Amino acid sequence: MEFQENDIILFQGDSITDWGRNYEDPSSLGVGYALMVAARLGLLDPEKKLTFINRGISGNRAADLQRRWDKDCLELKPTVVSIYIGINDTWRRFDSGEETTAAQFEASYRDLIERTLRATNAKLILVEPFVLPVPEDRKGWRQDLDPKIHVVRELAREYGALLVPLDGLFAAASVKADSAFWAPDGVHPSPAGHALITDAWLKAVGAIS
Repeated sequence: MEFQENDIILFQGDSITDWGRNYEDPSSLGVGYALMVAARLGLLDPEKKLTFINRGISGNRAADLQRRWDKDCLELKPTVVSIYIGINDTWRRFDSGEETTAAQFEASYRDLIERTLRATNAKLILVEPFVLPVPEDRKGWRQDLDPKIHVVRELAREYGALLVPLDGLFAAASVKADSAFWAPDGVHPSPAGHALITDAWLKAVGAIS
């Protein structure tokens, strides 16, 4: 992907994207991968004067993004939209019994993409969710999350979006260091985990090799 001068890059998602952003400050990027990506791209392409916006909200599922998509995406007129959603669609099944089927997840996600493409010329970046086996019970989440990961991959293929393949990358990283090093609860990344996401995102868009 070739970023254009004055591109507006929007990060959308849940707590992993939110990561400490100040809701009172529209320019706040939080302190996770969104900030790291913005910092690196700003250094690599200073002449392009890129604008970065973070609208991740902790706890969100795909259906929550649908409800706020007009205000928190389309009205911002982004030229690049990065969507990172899905782990809460699995988590809620196990902590509160609120199941989101893979079909429901796909319908919500497809709606986000279709609305974005109808209203903007934005390029799409889809970030697949991941889970690591810490604590042990996270292993049981795979039966629910894996079909949702496949949904993200298939939608990226269908719509020609860029894909950030995090699940396999976190699994591979867990060979080098314990899973808890990358995500202490199997879901929320450590600083090193956010750096892994940042590098994967930048590689997906072709900013680094």
